[in-house]
Amino acid sequence: MRKIVVMIVLFTTVNSQAQNQEIQKVIETFFEAFHAKDTLKLKALCDETVMLQSISENAKGTKLSNENPQAFFKSIGSIPAEVKFQEKIISYSIQVDGSMAHAWTPYEFYVNGKLSHKGVNAFTLFKIDTPEKSGWKIVHLIDTRRK
Repeated sequence: MRKIVVMIVLFTTVNSQAQNQEIQKVIETFFEAFHAKDTLKLKALCDETVMLQSISENAKGTKLSNENPQAFFKSIGSIPAEVKFQEKIISYSIQVDGSMAHAWTPYEFYVNGKLSHKGVNAFTLFKIDTPEKSGWKIVHLIDTRRK
């Protein structure tokens, strides 16, 4: 009996780790596409109903902004080639319940090598599992931004 319980715990842990790695890979691929200004890949990683929001924090207070996904993709594609930017993810905290996942990713954002701002991204993902498609899609991304 003890062996069975240990095997179940090990299987559950391995399965959970594999799911977390799948989710982390989606987020890593999102940022690879973001840095490459590859809007087609960005769109492919997001659900067509994706919601994008930002919370700006500064001395004047806080402000919640909603961004139209198509405007976001267009703005990424129009960043001049001489502007270099990088969003460094500091860590990942991933939680999964069935076909829903949440990833909390503190970050630092650099423009031309200089720290611009930092904060936390909060991704919500949905696991599609149909005969036509399967995999994790980003359905919501909200971030905080402070200098």
